[in-house]
Amino acid sequence: MSTEFRELLKKVGSGKHTSKSLTRAEAAIALDMMLDGTATPAQIGAFLISQRIKRPTGVELAGMLDTYDRRSQKLDPLPDGEKVFILGIPYDGRTKTAPIAPITALILKTAGVPVLLHGGDRLPTKYGLPLGEIWQALGLDFKALSFAQLQSYFQRTHFACCYTPTLLPASQTLIPYREELGKRPSLATLELVWSPYGDRQAHTIAGYVHPPTEAIIRDTFTERGNPPYTLIKGLEGSGDLRISQTTIVVTNQTESADEFVYLKPNPYDYGLGGEDIHLESPDQYYKDLAALLQGQPSPLTDSAVWNGGFYLWHCGKVKDLQSGLDLAQTWLKTGKLQETLMALKADLGAKIAS
Repeated sequence: MSTEFRELLKKVGSGKHTSKSLTRAEAAIALDMMLDGTATPAQIGAFLISQRIKRPTGVELAGMLDTYDRRSQKLDPLPDGEKVFILGIPYDGRTKTAPIAPITALILKTAGVPVLLHGGDRLPTKYGLPLGEIWQALGLDFKALSFAQLQSYFQRTHFACCYTPTLLPASQTLIPYREELGKRPSLATLELVWSPYGDRQAHTIAGYVHPPTEAIIRDTFTERGNPPYTLIKGLEGSGDLRISQTTIVVTNQTESADEFVYLKPNPYDYGLGGEDIHLESPDQYYKDLAALLQGQPSPLTDSAVWNGGFYLWHCGKVKDLQSGLDLAQTWLKTGKLQETLMALKADLGAKIAS
């Protein structure tokens, strides 16, 4: 048993009226001790559930991110200084609604926007459909790349999905606790905002589910120097905007840590409102996705246009939201995204072969 860790545990686990938050340095130490196994399994489980009940602070998450940053490999910044947009999506995947983020990423890539995604395998407690499996089904097996190969691929294409076990193997250490606890620990929030990129001025776009999480993430970014960010109360905690209702979006617009704005895009204002697409099965989703990318009718079309148009506008590629929607719709109808995908596949195949 670690007596040092016990003192940290006592602070977060003392109950509603007497628990205290950790400092940034203490939170970093706590995560290090859990990852190294210095803390016992009983201590780790108690800490994770206690912090979930208390709710982590932005300072605590900042300290934990410090630990993840020290233990991870990060992709080198692009030499031309282009702004990179990082899409942070829950690692435990999707079980209810069809993922739109891969389509959005291809739309942004087609527009020349550098994009990074990241994630791992199926994780508890949802064991939902993760990004890696979707890209594999599309012919992009990012999991097969070494870090050096991924680095080279991203520098050439300005596009990649980072397989977290390759860049941050330490993150796998505590996965069994998710199953045993039956709840997402605060580490799940870290996964949304951790960056696989070496420039902290990259623009992080992260989804979330519960309203308090938005404030916690904003506090985390403020503590870490207020990098550009956008937070989206999207489908299943992702950055996918709903077509069933207005989506709450918050983004910082200035260098001031206290200045941010709320956007509330409503798909019904643009004739795209409807029911969010249910994820019937991965196989059906892949069929619908293939049809969409080839310019054929697909249940995913309205969601893809809505998300693609919003992201094109939000990432600065068009002058207004309507222009983004028009461009996304044109590219989807003409099969432009399939051309983008084929070019990415050819480049990845060449990289693996070499």
